[in-house]
Amino acid sequence: MPKDGIGASTKRREDLRFLTGKGRYTDDINIRGQAYAHFIRSDVAHGRIVSIDTAAAEAMPGVLRIFTAADFAGVGGLPCGWQVTDRHGKPMLEPKHPVLADGKVRHVGDPIAAVVAETYEQARDAAEAVVIEIEELPAVVDMKAALQPGSPLVHDEIGSNLCYDWGFVEENRAAVDEAFARAAHVTTLDLVNNRLVANPMEPRVAVGDFEAHNDQHTLYTTSQNPHVIRLLMGAFVLGIPEHKLRVVAPDVGGGFGSKIYHYAEEAFVTFAAKQLKRPVKWTSSRSEAFMSDAHGRDHVTRIELALDADNNFTALRCLTHANMGAYLSTFAPCIPTWLHGTLLAGNYRTPLIYTNVKAVFTNTVPVDAYRGAGRPEATFQLERVVDKAARELGVDPVELRRQNFIRPDQFPYQTPVAVVYDTGNYHATMDKLLEISDYAGFAARAAESQARGKLRGFGVAHYIEACGIAPSNLVGQLGARAGLYESATVRVNATGSITVMTGSHSHGQGHETTFAQVVAEMIGCDASQVEIVHGDTANTPMGMGTYGSRSLAVGGSALVKATNKIINKAKKIAAHLLEAAPEDIELKDGKFTVAGTDKSKSWVDITLAAYVPHNYPLAEMEPGLEETAFYDPSNFTYPSGAYGCEVEVDPETGKVTILSFTAADDFGNIVNPMIVEGQVQGGLAQGIGQALLESAAYDESGQLLTGSFMDYAMPRADDVPFFQVDHSSCTPCTHNPLGVKGCGEAGAIGSPPAVVNAVIDALHRAGMTHVTHIDMPLTPSRVWAAMNA
Repeated sequence: MPKDGIGASTKRREDLRFLTGKGRYTDDINIRGQAYAHFIRSDVAHGRIVSIDTAAAEAMPGVLRIFTAADFAGVGGLPCGWQVTDRHGKPMLEPKHPVLADGKVRHVGDPIAAVVAETYEQARDAAEAVVIEIEELPAVVDMKAALQPGSPLVHDEIGSNLCYDWGFVEENRAAVDEAFARAAHVTTLDLVNNRLVANPMEPRVAVGDFEAHNDQHTLYTTSQNPHVIRLLMGAFVLGIPEHKLRVVAPDVGGGFGSKIYHYAEEAFVTFAAKQLKRPVKWTSSRSEAFMSDAHGRDHVTRIELALDADNNFTALRCLTHANMGAYLSTFAPCIPTWLHGTLLAGNYRTPLIYTNVKAVFTNTVPVDAYRGAGRPEATFQLERVVDKAARELGVDPVELRRQNFIRPDQFPYQTPVAVVYDTGNYHATMDKLLEISDYAGFAARAAESQARGKLRGFGVAHYIEACGIAPSNLVGQLGARAGLYESATVRVNATGSITVMTGSHSHGQGHETTFAQVVAEMIGCDASQVEIVHGDTANTPMGMGTYGSRSLAVGGSALVKATNKIINKAKKIAAHLLEAAPEDIELKDGKFTVAGTDKSKSWVDITLAAYVPHNYPLAEMEPGLEETAFYDPSNFTYPSGAYGCEVEVDPETGKVTILSFTAADDFGNIVNPMIVEGQVQGGLAQGIGQALLESAAYDESGQLLTGSFMDYAMPRADDVPFFQVDHSSCTPCTHNPLGVKGCGEAGAIGSPPAVVNAVIDALHRAGMTHVTHIDMPLTPSRVWAAMNA
């Protein structure tokens, strides 16, 4: 078997080019004769555009053209990829999202005009000469205020700031209310899931090109899913046939969800390139990114948990206000609904659940998926209310969870929120967490902290995630406007090397390594013989890209299907050459053998015969060895895990220090343990960032107060501990051929409640039982204020 197949911690092959400066990112792409775009963005949150005077700017050196909304008459708005139907059966309100602000500006950063010039400096200078008169209007930032009668309307034409009022499961509502009326104990918690800015290392970039001789458009962009961008922009915005539009996403420096969506800048440079008959490039500054990249989270929730006299969970009820921002980003409506409401069962046997989500337009940057996308929000509110219930009841938070876990013998488990968990063992992951975190020794460590005047706490959280959203026919019924399959083409070359073209996209996940490991394992060749191609719609099959921890479970399964087709055809060729029946041919370690004999042919013997078919069954098979497969999952995958966080709190300042963090995950079968550990560690760092540091804040007028790294705190190396990551608790997925589950978002899902639970635990152990909750981020000032309330 190959030494670098499935299960090997093979080093990421793509890292060599990244670490040596050989990566090719979108900003590295410069086309002969290209011009540069600079966007003029609104500096007010809400206002009516009275006039735009471009005369002085147009006369400045190097200016080629200044575009406004008038130039986009007849051009479609940016489409939304998911339509939610509310609890009354009505479709959501869906206002137009213009490429450039048309008539009104609706958030700080809304693009009003764009200057295209010979150089970026000339475009930027000319932008300062454009005179825009805006009649400022009252802004609405608070979601609950936005729903009050007489509140300023973000979109006048739809007559409301309520995008939808969603209930799930609506037919359970009366039974849930009845269960609460009968409950022996009810725990209620009000909390905020703070707004975040994704801040990938590479800001967004877009380069548009147009070839007049064949009417061919090309967009180079920092995207997680280039095929989806081609579909949305071509069909719904610019009206370009797909065969005349190529989208290329080269190396991408992180995404975390923020590069899934179709943005106005992509449509603009594609449109402007044709208008000017020249390539047009735009590179975001970090300041632009803060006010133009889709933000994440921003939920305000009341959650209630009902328990019987034996502390069994009997019902869960939630009311959430979810911020959509000023416009509907591509997949925004499904985040607080189908990716959130369906996870509220968590790891527990709660028989009745009802959630009501009110999605609200405000004069803020649009909100969409951010690492975890709906699942972190569900996990945070659930794991916080369970912890609070344990403290109110005077029971161990670990034991209350154990008592209510779904038992291993109950799988597959039908939850009351539609989804069916196929496998899991939550008791095993909790046991593993307590073992490797030395939970038994915590009391001694707490005493040592107390001797130094510090407060030590230990917080646990148990999460479950739904990855690889599927199947397409079901999500279509739920409002998805795209398929959710994945694709792969496997091309075997005449001399035996293999090229894999995948519809997935890699921007930090390590596909070039792990996908090659899967093929190497199946064929029995060295992984160095396998090349992975992605990111270019011109040479990859139509695919849905990378998000939602789907790449290996969905894209990898398509790869397995295509490779199996290759193997089956190769066995038929081998059978012909070895004068045997195809069913008697075995493939092992890159060699085809007739079962029970020493007759064999090498992998290269077969691949060469496929392309030089001198001795070949031409009447039965066509030459060549290339296959394509599409895989549409029958269900989500359901990774889960137990997380433990140990903190010290300084009672004098409120500063929280994370001393250790332990993660015990169940990801099913593991292809590359090293890459999995890296994915978890990255997610933990982001989750800790949300819990302790990060928050995007607006003032009452809609001005973004955290528009740079001077004001928006990002986690640094000394903010996070060394992580203990374990994935030895394994229950393989039952419905994909690899038995894998997603892992990329787990760390960001389970870590925020573990951190907050740890801080609350530290304060309770010190007698501060009046502190039942602190909203994230748990900054020193917030913690100190809570202690001294």
